[in-house]
Amino acid sequence: MKALRNIVDKIKPTFSKGGKLGFLHSTFDAFETFLFVPNTTTSKGAHIRDCNDMKRTMITVVIALIPALLFGCYNTGLQVGLESWTAFFYGLVRILPMIAVSYIVGLGIEFTVAQWRGHEVNEGFLVSGLLIPLVMPVSTPLWMVGLGTAFAVIFGKEIFGGTGMNVFNPAVLARAFVFFAYTPQMSGETVWYSTWKMFGATDAQTGATALEQLATTGGMQWSALDAFLGFIPGSFGETSTLAILIGAAILLISGVASWKTMVSVFVGGLAMAYTFNLCGVGAMGSQGVEPYMHLLVGGFAFGAVFMATDPVTSAQTSTGKYIVGFLTGAIAIMIREINPAYPEGMMLSILFMNALAPLVDYFVVEANIRRRKNRVKTVK
Repeated sequence: MKALRNIVDKIKPTFSKGGKLGFLHSTFDAFETFLFVPNTTTSKGAHIRDCNDMKRTMITVVIALIPALLFGCYNTGLQVGLESWTAFFYGLVRILPMIAVSYIVGLGIEFTVAQWRGHEVNEGFLVSGLLIPLVMPVSTPLWMVGLGTAFAVIFGKEIFGGTGMNVFNPAVLARAFVFFAYTPQMSGETVWYSTWKMFGATDAQTGATALEQLATTGGMQWSALDAFLGFIPGSFGETSTLAILIGAAILLISGVASWKTMVSVFVGGLAMAYTFNLCGVGAMGSQGVEPYMHLLVGGFAFGAVFMATDPVTSAQTSTGKYIVGFLTGAIAIMIREINPAYPEGMMLSILFMNALAPLVDYFVVEANIRRRKNRVKTVK
C-alpha cells in the first residue's frame, strides 16, 4: 500500500487545480478517496466526528447484499435444472454482465456530471449499482438495465443535486421505469427464468410466480420453507428471505440502517395482511392466505431491509421512521390485495412513501415544537 500511495502522490500534482490535467480533478479525487481514507478534516459547522465516512457506510451495505447475491446465483441455476456449483456459476455468469452494465452506465454519468459541475464524485452509487441488478429478473436484457440505470441516475439523482439530495430511491426508480416502460418484457410467466443453455441447463418450467399463484388460487407449488429459503422464481436478489435477514443483521449490528424503519415495515405489512385476511376480502385475503406469506414472497423483505431504510429518502426523525416504515409495509400489502393484476406492491409503496417522508418529518417536528411551547406556557 505504501508503494501505491507513493505513486498516487507522485501523479497528484498533475491532476490538481492548475496542473496539466487539472480539469480531471474530480475524477482523480474519486479514485484517490476510493483507495485511501480522505485526509480532510472538519473545519466548521456541526458534524458527527467519527471514522465512518460515506465510503465505509456504502461498503457496509454492499457487504450486507452479498448473501442475497450469492444465493441468487445458486437459485438462478437451480431454476433451470442445474445443481451444486454448476448452478452457482451459471447464475454468476448471468448476473455479472448486469452488474457491469449498471456500474458502467451509472458511474459514467456520475463522473461526467461531477466533472461538468466541478464537484466531488460521491460513493452513493456503490450501493445503487448493485441494488439495480438484484431487483431485476435475470432475463432482463442488458440494454434495459442500462436504460433504467441512466433514468434513475439522471432523473432520480442528478437533477435534484446528486447523492444526498435525491427524493426517490434510485434502485426502486430504475425498477419502476423499466416495469412501466417495458411491461410485456417485465411481467408475465416466463420473465423470471433464464433460458441460456450454458452448463447443460434445460428450459425452466414456466408458470405463474409465487405471488400470482397466491393471488389467483390461494396456494402455490412451493412450501413456506422453500419461500423462506429462496427456492422460488423471482428477481435475482429478492427470493431468499433468510439471506436478506442475514444482510439485515449486518446493517443493524454496524448501525448503518435503522431498526425502527425496518421493523415498522414488517409490522405494517403483517397488520394490513391480517386485516384483509380477517375480513375475507382482497386478492389473497379472500383466499385465506396466511398473512406471514406476504413477507416471504416477492420483494417485500428485500425492500424492507435495503430500500425502505435508505437514510436519504426515508424519514429523518425517530417518530417519522416508525410512521413511514409502518405505512410502507401497509400500503405494499394493500396494493397486492386490491390489485390482483399487480400483486407486487413494494416498489410503488416505497416510491410513494419516499415522496411523503419529508411531509411526515415536517409534522413530527411541528408537533414537537407545539409540545415545547405548551411546556413553556405551563412553567410560566
